[in-house]
Amino acid sequence: MTTLSEKAFATRAVHAGEKLDAAGSQPVVTPIHASVGYTFADSNDLDAVLGGQKSGFVYSPRYANPTISAFEAAVANLEGAETALAFASGMAAIHLALLAAGVRAGQAVVAAADVYGATYTLLQDIFASLGARVFLVDVLDLESVQQTVAREKPAALLVETISNPLLKVADLPGLAAIAHDSGALLLVDNTFCSPYLCNPLKFGADMVIHSATKFIAGHGDVMAGVVATSSALKEKLVRLNKLMGSSTGPFEAWLALRGLKTLSLRMRQQCDSALAVARWLQTQPQVKTVNYAFLPDHPQYELMQTLSGGKGAGAVLSFEIAGAGREQVFAFMDALELIQPATSLGDIYSLLLYPAISSHRTLTPAERASLGIGDGLVRLSVGIEDVADIQADLARALAAV
Repeated sequence: MTTLSEKAFATRAVHAGEKLDAAGSQPVVTPIHASVGYTFADSNDLDAVLGGQKSGFVYSPRYANPTISAFEAAVANLEGAETALAFASGMAAIHLALLAAGVRAGQAVVAAADVYGATYTLLQDIFASLGARVFLVDVLDLESVQQTVAREKPAALLVETISNPLLKVADLPGLAAIAHDSGALLLVDNTFCSPYLCNPLKFGADMVIHSATKFIAGHGDVMAGVVATSSALKEKLVRLNKLMGSSTGPFEAWLALRGLKTLSLRMRQQCDSALAVARWLQTQPQVKTVNYAFLPDHPQYELMQTLSGGKGAGAVLSFEIAGAGREQVFAFMDALELIQPATSLGDIYSLLLYPAISSHRTLTPAERASLGIGDGLVRLSVGIEDVADIQADLARALAAV
């Protein structure tokens, strides 16, 4: 009989994390275990669980919970990881991953210059102010990354598989080699790909981070984060999580686990639709540039093919409206009827975001410009609506500009 780990992704997405207790009858669907505390008939068992000598549940906010554990087991399975730990948000997951990697006062961290705006601010405003040495690099320039990492000997190299919002693709095998040659850990935010498209651990990453709010949960109704990693690194994350109070709750974990079961269906459709929309946008005279890694003219097209096994480049693309500034982009957004201007992505709904006022609002105009995020750039997360309706909505809004 084959094990679950040997089965196809779609099968594992449905079944991973279920039936953690093999004894007796089992519910088909993992239930929500809302209890904060757990009691034991024998205090020796309580002592053993608290001491880590025995598995079990004691206190949900700091230790574990059956529903949350089921979600973590499912993510670990799909990412090909030894284990995983869930958090209250994607930013909590990034924050604790950096701490677990050893980023602290006097220690260096090297990160992609065009990481998600909140991640950028976390590094520059929080970690740097507490004494960490932060270095931002162009991850597409491996020689420059290698020189910086070799010189600074950072605790961690932090990148995104696909960057937000310019859709650059990171050379994960090359970056892993650079990080490990200098004793650094490679941390990869894999939110845009989800486990369906890419498993960074297979390419040398040490921790894989997700905003589970996005593609993993997939329905815009839950906030959560998760880190897939080794058992040794999870121990560090668990200790930090107990002190930081960044645990997710059982209701959130249940929603994320339910959403995860349809990940392969959603991502397959969204990848196909996003590519169709990207190709269509390239034909529109009002659009200056389109960023999507499955377009043959994308600089990392071949790399994306390798990382995803040819399955796609995700549901997110960005494009620049020719000659547009804030006023023109607002007119475009206000003219949308189907696509919703909302500060999220990875949803069943098509969502549009203006980075200058949302994801990268905390950056100065000069900082945004240096990263290539112009005033006419918008980001589109393609949902599961009919692609012809998405294109018609975009055409109507572009006409308004």
